[in-house]
Amino acid sequence: MTPLRFLIIGFLLYVLYRLLIGSSKKRGLGKKQGVAASGGAVKDILVEDPVCHTYIPKGQAVQLHNDKQMYYFCSNKCCEMFLKQKGAEE
Repeated sequence: MTPLRFLIIGFLLYVLYRLLIGSSKKRGLGKKQGVAASGGAVKDILVEDPVCHTYIPKGQAVQLHNDKQMYYFCSNKCCEMFLKQKGAEE
């Protein structure tokens, strides 16, 4: 075999290796970034706490329905502070 054949075979094996490894990395990419593996939609949205302005997932937030509006808080402490501020304004 000539050196040129070794180079061509080596190059083809390298391309095949990169194709196989590259496709396996793409499959695991969604799990690392928090995206659903099926490419689905986002499961929860972020809401802002009106007291401390922290963003929290809507599903984990403390909820308060007040004055025909829904408020979301990061903790019960922030919810209580909001109610105190609301009471002081009135």
